[in-house]
Amino acid sequence: MLTVEELTVDIQSSRILRNITFDVGARELVCLIGRNGAGKTTTLRTIMGYLKPVSGTVSFKGARLAGVFTHAIATRGIGFSPEESAIFADLTVAENIEMATWTRRSTRSAAERVARAYEVFPRLRSYASRGGGQLSGGERKMLSIARALALDPELLLLDEPFEGLSPVVVPSITEGIAAITKLERSVLLAESNIHHVPEFADRLYVIERGEIVFAGKPAEASRNPDVLRIIGGTP
Repeated sequence: MLTVEELTVDIQSSRILRNITFDVGARELVCLIGRNGAGKTTTLRTIMGYLKPVSGTVSFKGARLAGVFTHAIATRGIGFSPEESAIFADLTVAENIEMATWTRRSTRSAAERVARAYEVFPRLRSYASRGGGQLSGGERKMLSIARALALDPELLLLDEPFEGLSPVVVPSITEGIAAITKLERSVLLAESNIHHVPEFADRLYVIERGEIVFAGKPAEASRNPDVLRIIGGTP
């Protein structure tokens, strides 16, 4: 579904990504794991068209995304929940979610898409009339993901969905991601903590200093001392 090939990206003359290659198949949950500054967010932002690569290609369902504007990438079926959540603080929870239904046409009605978002994160339903600025950090994460899901995308990009959250909130986010995978959506999840990788993840890539240094099953990564040194900070 998503194919990234030999992708190289510079930001302000600094090379951030170096010839990275990976893919996300239909109905897969794939995790991109790396320390802060390794290139995870740059990868997702490049896929979404915010950054222009120096070289390499990003393709979605066989069509290259080079030169495609971000809003057009969304209409093609890629939803994005950024690390900072980026919800609209002056809008209510309901308005934030409904806004996504205006962005992309779908065979599902707006009401169906909104209902599905609430099914994934039922806590948000009781906060529907609450302003986005009144939510906790965990609730903002839920709303950001729910809004991306209301787009009715085929692929969801989740950037650090567990970052900065209280341990008591993490299970709710994990359960929401599990519910999304049961909807047969593909998910690319960027995460800095390997212990937050859901046990139901299909595959895992480790990125270090802008390069993919491991590709395989999560269980294989947890047994790989080189991966654990990078992600776990062991000597």
